[in-house]
Amino acid sequence: MARTAPFSRFEWMIAWRYIRAKRETGGVSIMTWISLIGVTLAVFALIAVLGVRSGFRADFVDTIVGANAHLTVRQNAVETFTVTQGDQSVDVTRRVDTIADGDALAARLRQIEGVTRAAPIVRGEALASLADKSSFVQVYGITQGDLTDIPLVRAPQSSAGSLADFGADAEGGGIALGSGVARNLGVTVGDRINLLSATGVQTAAGRSPRRVAFDVAYIFQTGRYVTDISRIYLPLEDAQAFFSRDGVHDEIEIYVEDPDRVSDWIQPLYAALGPDSFLYSWKDNEGAYLRALTVEDNVMFVIMAILVLIASMNIISGLIMLVKNKGRDIGILRTMGLSEGSVLRIFFICGAGLGTLGTLLGVILGVLFVIYIDQIFALVNYVAGGGVWDPSIRGIYTIPAKLELDDVLKAVVLSLSLSWIVTLFPARRAARMNPVEALRYE
Repeated sequence: MARTAPFSRFEWMIAWRYIRAKRETGGVSIMTWISLIGVTLAVFALIAVLGVRSGFRADFVDTIVGANAHLTVRQNAVETFTVTQGDQSVDVTRRVDTIADGDALAARLRQIEGVTRAAPIVRGEALASLADKSSFVQVYGITQGDLTDIPLVRAPQSSAGSLADFGADAEGGGIALGSGVARNLGVTVGDRINLLSATGVQTAAGRSPRRVAFDVAYIFQTGRYVTDISRIYLPLEDAQAFFSRDGVHDEIEIYVEDPDRVSDWIQPLYAALGPDSFLYSWKDNEGAYLRALTVEDNVMFVIMAILVLIASMNIISGLIMLVKNKGRDIGILRTMGLSEGSVLRIFFICGAGLGTLGTLLGVILGVLFVIYIDQIFALVNYVAGGGVWDPSIRGIYTIPAKLELDDVLKAVVLSLSLSWIVTLFPARRAARMNPVEALRYE
């Protein structure tokens, strides 16, 4: 007897008839629809969750790297100088954590391929105050040109004033500060605030704190609470005078082309730095958040994979019922010479076809949901009369969602593999059915 090629035309024809057969003719039409809808909704939910997850992660990373350096250089050198006491000269050694040649070092680092910006800065802590209100702040001394290169300062979520006025005032210069600092102090553009630093002037009675008044020229909101509640930018020369950093810098901020691959630049940068320098990246500072996001990503994927598996189980139940209802047909086909392999492939096509079609529909729905998520939630919020998504409570005005090809491929591979694998068990049971037993009571 001649063997037919696998997945021949007649196998597809029989499988198609079985899928669309009605209940009264031995089919399982209702179970077919349940299986199809279950897989579709599971894949849709998986892509939607992965898209929102990627969106929140991208939004979180953007608010970090958009207002903070990708890499930061610090130095911890040993300085030796001579102190004369009467007729004796004593060599004194001390550790210095400032950068003496910050401009030259930054220029050298900018020559490294992939480094988009390197800026020497002065950094310190101070107490900002206005009238009876005060707030501890992180002060960054930076040039106006370097400040305008910081993405979320140049183009923040919201702002007041103008960056062009940064450092414009002759007395102290106009400064830029985060919206959280402005809110705590109750200041607006044009107000004058006081900054108090513990690293003041050395006197005979000890170190006297330095207090300087600055005009507020620019207020920005990056969207990240930690930055907005504590960040103040001063003109570089004013910051050097305020923190007693005469001609020196505290750090060099480095920005690279791809912040996610920031570790690729660590070795080239160390090769250009001296032995007393050390680097740390934004991932080192935010490591706990990133690890939490990674754990959450993995857990969510496992949970959604279980949902896809449950939906695929509907295919098993539908195929088992189909095999039971079509036992007489299987017996007749086997006695006519149909091989076990052909029977297995017929029922495999039934189950795998449902899984593939459900996966395709789920991908379409999931992709459309991620693309139009803001419009969908706006519609739901409108129909529900408001309150479904209240930005004033959550502090998020839009739901970040990002469609990644990897996420779509993960959903497709997971759904197809599960639906095809679970189909093999009832299909194998149909193929191993004894035709004599199938026809005994017919």
